[in-house]
Amino acid sequence: MEKSTHPHHHANGEGKGATLRLVAWEITRNCNLDCMHCRASATKGPYTGELDTRASLRLLDQIAEVGNPIVILTGGEPLLRPDLFEIARYGTGKGLRMVMAPNGTLMTEAIAGKIKEAGIQRISISLDGASRQVHDRFRGVDGAFDGALQGIRLAREAGIEFQVNTTITKANLEEIPKIMGLAEKLGAVAHHIFLLVPTGRGKYILDQSISAEEYEETLNWFYDQREKTSLQLKATCAPHYYRILRQRARKENKQVTFQTHGMDAVTRGCLAGTGFCFISHVGIVQTCGFLNINCGDVTRDSFAGIWNNSNVFVSLRDFGNLKGKCGECEFKAVCGGCRARAFEATGDYLAEEPLCAYQPHGL
Repeated sequence: MEKSTHPHHHANGEGKGATLRLVAWEITRNCNLDCMHCRASATKGPYTGELDTRASLRLLDQIAEVGNPIVILTGGEPLLRPDLFEIARYGTGKGLRMVMAPNGTLMTEAIAGKIKEAGIQRISISLDGASRQVHDRFRGVDGAFDGALQGIRLAREAGIEFQVNTTITKANLEEIPKIMGLAEKLGAVAHHIFLLVPTGRGKYILDQSISAEEYEETLNWFYDQREKTSLQLKATCAPHYYRILRQRARKENKQVTFQTHGMDAVTRGCLAGTGFCFISHVGIVQTCGFLNINCGDVTRDSFAGIWNNSNVFVSLRDFGNLKGKCGECEFKAVCGGCRARAFEATGDYLAEEPLCAYQPHGL
């Protein structure tokens, strides 16, 4: 893999060895659902070339050398991987904070017990509707909603902390308050909302994307809920939220408090390449799961070498490289725009975020 030619002094002070906070690792692409917005266009598989157990444990060794991030075991459906618990237990033993993103439908009492025993600290289960009808349509399978609720109930009974994730599109925009209410009622610790990024199957439902204005409105509503709910709230793939946090706090003369540690850490907008990376089922490292640029291959290069030296990672760590409106924006160090949406729209991951209603003061 090519080494970066950039100087290692960067605008955000993180520089070459940026602090790794989160790794999303697609440990399998096999899935039992057929979700209309799926980044991976995952199906029942089988997929060839997935990292075997030995390679997986070696990868965890390498991640632990770089830092102590939260490792999200995702998919596809991670529970379809037979050595899942061996991998999770190994990561826990290395001091990594292992979490998992199942869809809930395969959960049994025995599996919930194994999740707990493997040291998995939290699971996230997606609810993309507050009713069977909306969620099942989104997930492409009848019974997905009941399966998710059953998964949540079993996790709660086993004493496993869980959060609810929701991908926001036109189809469920009106449902978000109801989903948040349901998450509270079910005993979730957090509600994380995701704004649709049009890659994989998501490309084909672009008409389901919300507009920049609806986006702004939704994120302002989300901000208002902070005082009203016991849930930890986090917006992902919605970097503008971090601008809104500051604008609103300034207007209300409040101090913005940021949680910089833990599962719900609110640090900055787009973390692609700066605090976060994605590893595919075959070991390809990307800045995030939605930005389909190969930054290295863990079967050939060390994870540390990729994280520290990939040209793409290094260029994303200098916010002075951002172009267009994002480059001019006074909030670029806290927001940064979604690099994956910029890439999908223009073919350039440093271009301005296409789904932003804000006009920077410099323009």
